[in-house]
Amino acid sequence: MRELDKKNIKKLTYILSAILIVILFFLLQIIVQINSYYSTILCNIFIYVLFAVSLNITVGLMGQLSLGHAGFIAVGAYSSVMFTKYVFTSVPNDAVRLILGCIIGGLFAAFFGFLVGIPILRLKGDYLAIITLAFGEMIKFTIQNLDFLGGAAGIRRIPQITTFTSIYWIVVICIIIITMVMTSRYGRLVLSIREDEIAAENIGIPINKIKLFGFTISAMFAGVGGALLAHSYPTLEPLQFNFVFSIDILVMVVLGGLGSITGAIVSASLLTILNESLRSFANFFPSNMGMYVQQGRYAFYALVLIFIMIFRPSGLLGTGEFRLNGIIKRFFPGKKNNEAGKG
Repeated sequence: MRELDKKNIKKLTYILSAILIVILFFLLQIIVQINSYYSTILCNIFIYVLFAVSLNITVGLMGQLSLGHAGFIAVGAYSSVMFTKYVFTSVPNDAVRLILGCIIGGLFAAFFGFLVGIPILRLKGDYLAIITLAFGEMIKFTIQNLDFLGGAAGIRRIPQITTFTSIYWIVVICIIIITMVMTSRYGRLVLSIREDEIAAENIGIPINKIKLFGFTISAMFAGVGGALLAHSYPTLEPLQFNFVFSIDILVMVVLGGLGSITGAIVSASLLTILNESLRSFANFFPSNMGMYVQQGRYAFYALVLIFIMIFRPSGLLGTGEFRLNGIIKRFFPGKKNNEAGKG
């Protein structure tokens, strides 16, 4: 059996990851061509995947409970729409307009995340959760009272410039960037806060600066997801971004496993599919019963979550990740391991 050193295993991992990403795209593209309804579902799945992965930075990897993620999503959604609808109108290519809108949404959300993070990240636990929840609600009510943002009625006739292809590649690139950042030196500092904040502070790690870094990165990618969500539908209303929205995303993070990026991807995909399946199930009933079935699907949704949390409290993947290099090492054992075995 051929032996590979760590450097070659790393290269092979990158190559196989790129190949699998491309293969997945073409497989999903076939599904999209079969029915446009599947395209909508897949787009929602990838948008919620980005929401869950971005929140996982704060809650899972940094260990800080945040309940105001919907506020950053709203900032990214509204700021991107204002630019794509009124500023970038001369840009002929929809893909370029969407990319510019995502950049604007991410930057605005990161700016708000930085401003909000400066005072509140000195708090911990329940206090931090309450303050972030209040921030999310404050953003929603502020948008409702700004006429140039459409007020309570929201913004209408939003340019629908998203496609499955654009959403897929933007989300994939965002997840790759998040993974690279969280496995870098700064990412390890973020993890040290989750493991033991007091010990991290005692060895000289600037706790407040690292918290602010993680919180800002989380908000930025939430804003990118908000931009994708906003341009997938013709209307945008502030009531969409209530605290229940934040709780839904938090459930996805907890279910996948706190700190697991691949867990957040899997749980966001499964819960989005489950939610859509229950909504479709309600359509089979008469209109007078449909309302009750529609309400009942939330109860079933909750029971499924409770069942999973009882039998798998650490989440689907816990704190672990699905890694290709582990599979590669099984087929191509490293040189050091073989030499040690011979000795």
